[in-house]
Amino acid sequence: MDLPFRLYRNDPAWRPPLKSEVHALINGPKTNPWFLHARAAFWIAMRGQEVVGRISAQVDDLVLQYMGAGTGQWGMFECIDDQRVADALLATATEWLRAAGMTRMLGPFSLSIWDEPGLLVKGHEIPPTVMMGHHLPYYEALLVNAGHRQIKDLMTYELPIADGFSETANRMVAMAEKNKRLSVRRVDKSCFDQEAALILDILNDAWSANWGFVPLTDEEVAHVGKKLKPIVYEDLIRICEVDGQPVAFMMTLPDINELTADLNGSLFPFGWAKLLWRLRNPKVSRMRVPLMGVRKSHQSGRMATFMAFLMIELIRRDAVAKYDTRVGEFGWVLDDNQGMTAIAEALESPVSKIYRIYERTI
Repeated sequence: MDLPFRLYRNDPAWRPPLKSEVHALINGPKTNPWFLHARAAFWIAMRGQEVVGRISAQVDDLVLQYMGAGTGQWGMFECIDDQRVADALLATATEWLRAAGMTRMLGPFSLSIWDEPGLLVKGHEIPPTVMMGHHLPYYEALLVNAGHRQIKDLMTYELPIADGFSETANRMVAMAEKNKRLSVRRVDKSCFDQEAALILDILNDAWSANWGFVPLTDEEVAHVGKKLKPIVYEDLIRICEVDGQPVAFMMTLPDINELTADLNGSLFPFGWAKLLWRLRNPKVSRMRVPLMGVRKSHQSGRMATFMAFLMIELIRRDAVAKYDTRVGEFGWVLDDNQGMTAIAEALESPVSKIYRIYERTI
């Protein structure tokens, strides 16, 4: 847990994670329901008395079902700049996966595609926003030299939002606002469990054909809802209805990393009080859209485009007016997601970061 704090201490873009969150991620089914359908092993590499690397390996029953038999995963990778250490870590994960009957390994996933997927290969100078990974630039060479090859890129787009969007985007918003079949509402935190279940039901349907997709279980839906509730703000999440039926949503989160950067990974003894106070009325320069989806039944045609632009604009207005936000970030977006790529182009939003997934036959 302490290794990243040493490896990244001279990296101005790094934001220390809350150690309690990392513990909860890896500590078993009591704190992470992912373990109800998956198993993992964790190792650290030692040189004398010094920790010089870490890695995990995972076998997930849902990954085997949705991504193919024999598909193992690995993650939680941190390492000094030494190929021998990286090779030893990856070889150890490989042997564990091979012994579990796996024939290929994908990674990094820490621990699943719903947590922190991919290795940062572009945008190291930009601090990670909420729930985003951050890695040292030399990691890419360590993996490639160990025989891992690129299989998929996850893109992050960012753009200034204070002064509105392009004329093309504004035309889309205007047409959407005139469409009488469409209505958009904020989420209602007074019935948060039902709202979270609705959003994640749309998500499971909308993303079911995406590369790497595995559905969130009922236990994970409840867990994610509980985890996100403290940083959910009603005006930053919209649900879009067509003819009165909820078919799309957009979730935006304030960059909590800006509020925790000075806590050095710990909520004790006074971090809890500081964070709770800051969350009462957060003012953040950046926000991230981690999740957005339209039910498959409505993904074709202009209606999906209208819904996307309308939700983006409505949230943008509140983000600027109420939270002093100046930059918006969409991520992750699969490199073959033509719909989101087209939206990014219309918004004149460039790629700011790339997270890469690697594959190796074992």
